[in-house]
Amino acid sequence: MAVLLETGLKPHHQLLDIGAGSLRLGCKAVDYLEPGHYWATDASREIMLAGHAAELSDPARLNPDHLILDRDFSFPGVPPVITHAIAFAVFPHLRLARLQTALTNLRSFPALEKLLFTVFLAPDLIFAALPFRQRDGVVTHGGKAPYHLLAEDIQDVAVGTGWHIARSETLLPRGQVLFTATPAN
Repeated sequence: MAVLLETGLKPHHQLLDIGAGSLRLGCKAVDYLEPGHYWATDASREIMLAGHAAELSDPARLNPDHLILDRDFSFPGVPPVITHAIAFAVFPHLRLARLQTALTNLRSFPALEKLLFTVFLAPDLIFAALPFRQRDGVVTHGGKAPYHLLAEDIQDVAVGTGWHIARSETLLPRGQVLFTATPAN
């Protein structure tokens, strides 16, 4: 939540939480945002519904219809009014092609101002195919989860799908790196 606030999230904005799980961010964002301004997607709607029941201080502030099953980053039923999106600790579990799909499909949201997402990075091409120990100790891989990517590949995918990206120096859990993407036009 602190990262979102630092990037300018205000109560009137519309937030999409990609890979929301049991609403570990949602329990904070729902209280902060105006009612109806939080949307979430995950590969398991059951986990989101469990979070809705157990994690929210006031479950009435979040319509369960805003918790959307989405296994392929197609964002079905998410309204075009989304202004901010976050995918925290989602892409370390997926190959680069899935990030490309998400970035491509998020360009269809005309109001989207910022997307925050995290990845693990490999330091250079030599380490891209090898296991690599991140600064917090987790070992990432080029060919299996948790995945690491090259910063150049992320840049290429972002540019190719219509985004400008900026890397944050904020230290994140397990050595993940935060990127902020803004539409290129």
